[in-house]
Amino acid sequence: MIEGSVNAAYEAVVTLSLQGSEGQTRDIEAVIDTGYTGTLTLPTAVVADLGLSFSHMGWAFLANDDVVSFDVHNATVLWDGQPRHIKADATGSTPLVGMLLLDRHNLNIDVEDGGRVLIQARA
Repeated sequence: MIEGSVNAAYEAVVTLSLQGSEGQTRDIEAVIDTGYTGTLTLPTAVVADLGLSFSHMGWAFLANDDVVSFDVHNATVLWDGQPRHIKADATGSTPLVGMLLLDRHNLNIDVEDGGRVLIQARA
């Protein structure tokens, strides 16, 4: 189970631990984005700090029909108490949790300032 809260901007936020290439860990606050179909976005500074290895180039269509490209890196996130190897998109300034990372989990959000965010594996 992963718990977080709704912030004053009405974003559902959880704290995740990432593991770097040298075994170092870093906690990040990530916003849950149900419109993002990937796993996780990370700012390039976090990718560099953790020394995450490059996987490939990715691209996406934005809502305004622009196409953007970005680096995709191999990452390890502590997810529900277990290390999980994922591909993280290096883009933006705020880490985002996408729907692919939430796959096979239930997401419950008490939508109010300070509300509870709960992510649980499905039985």
